[in-house]
Amino acid sequence: MTKDVIALTPRMPDVWALMTSLYAGGSDLDLSAAAEGAVVQLHGPGGRPLVSVESPVLVQVPGEAERLLGQSAATPYWWTEARASTAVPEAERLAGVVCGRLNALLGGSTWPPEAAASTKVVDVSAVPSAGSGQPAVDVVTENAAVVLIDRPVVALTSWLAEIMRTAVASRRSLQIVTPRGVRLTPAARTTLARVPNRWVVQDPECGYYDGLSGAVLRWRDGAFSPAFAEDGTAAVAPAFTRPASGTSEAAREGTSDAVSEGTSEGEAGEVPGRQLIVALRTVHRADEHLLLGGGPEAAWKALTGTAPAGWGTAEPVNLPWSPRQLTDLARERAPEPTQLLVVGSPDRPAMATVRVTRTAKGVEEDTVLTIGYAADEHPPLDRIEALADTLVREHGLRTMLTSVRAARADLTTAPRLEGPPLPVAFTLGPDDVHTIGLDRARRPPVEVRPKHLGPTPRPALHYPLGDGTDPEAWGRLQQLTAHLKGDHSRPSAPARQG
Repeated sequence: MTKDVIALTPRMPDVWALMTSLYAGGSDLDLSAAAEGAVVQLHGPGGRPLVSVESPVLVQVPGEAERLLGQSAATPYWWTEARASTAVPEAERLAGVVCGRLNALLGGSTWPPEAAASTKVVDVSAVPSAGSGQPAVDVVTENAAVVLIDRPVVALTSWLAEIMRTAVASRRSLQIVTPRGVRLTPAARTTLARVPNRWVVQDPECGYYDGLSGAVLRWRDGAFSPAFAEDGTAAVAPAFTRPASGTSEAAREGTSDAVSEGTSEGEAGEVPGRQLIVALRTVHRADEHLLLGGGPEAAWKALTGTAPAGWGTAEPVNLPWSPRQLTDLARERAPEPTQLLVVGSPDRPAMATVRVTRTAKGVEEDTVLTIGYAADEHPPLDRIEALADTLVREHGLRTMLTSVRAARADLTTAPRLEGPPLPVAFTLGPDDVHTIGLDRARRPPVEVRPKHLGPTPRPALHYPLGDGTDPEAWGRLQQLTAHLKGDHSRPSAPARQG
């Protein structure tokens, strides 16, 4: 397992400050560089990596320290992470001293605050046999790269993204093991929801379970995998389905009453609320005039009243919002896809993942924007149709699905059963309407009356499906998509219009 210590300093840790801090273990420790120089490692006498220190990151986006650490910091500031291996008892204290020395030289603060209580040299003497790689990777097998993390919120940091890329390249799954009280940011959740990655939660009752599915897990063949009963079904951990203290039945079932009962905060910081989820795809012509980010920005402004605050490729999100810089990065990486993170201002929890891909159709932007609302707030569903019209007219919208779910207002995910998002509306862009045929597309076999958006000669269609509380909306969406994917070569019978 690793222990993380983070220094937040108003001044950049230069080479001399880093060297002074790194020699907190005395002159007997060895230094080496990893990840093409982005990581500096301290090695003990036996050669085992004790502490890894990431290259400092300049954070210019307000609210990131509060979102990820629960600790305030005035922007701009430098974020420097030190990771200690728990295989050596002195390593955690050594990481704290490294960050404490940075604070002593440059000012600022440390997370967790108690980690940097001393700046004295740490005597590292008894070191187990040498390991390999960064201390951030605890176990590497033929099938999995296992990382043990113990911090309140697991984010998609640059080192975690690098481990994921390495795992994919080596055909291994990324498996993160955490205590039960840990939560995931939306970006970390998206990463661990991809097969074959897994969030492994330690549990005193069953040992381990999957934090996203609840399946009881066992270590087998060099990886955590579901434990199947004799009848072939996967067992579900009681902790996954057990309601947290203060969580209402309505909140667990995703009904509208969940946000009006005023339930109290319970185990693992359970906070009732809602999340508005807007998944949209836009397509642009690949030319020298291309400017990405317009679709996400339009959605942000329509639903929150302000533009995004920042963007980046990992957490903490460190760059001020700039469609031009975002476009330049995507163009530099083409034809490989670019995965980006976007965050909003601290007063309204909002985060988006944006994937930019070069295809035969042009340059596609796939955006999933999630916005959090407290128990006494209501998502602005009345703005969705106008947003869809703007995206059709100005940003090349192909599809947009809007949904609502009962979940934490701060957007983090606890290892607990959550109700699925309930569809609110689906928008089909003009190109797909034209391909399917306007007559067919506007006559779905459900009691839904689509609205024409965009230019009259080549319209898009906007299908209202529910109010975010009606489970029947899933059935309407499934019928609609099945109808739209049907055989377009034959005319369809007129659909019932209610």
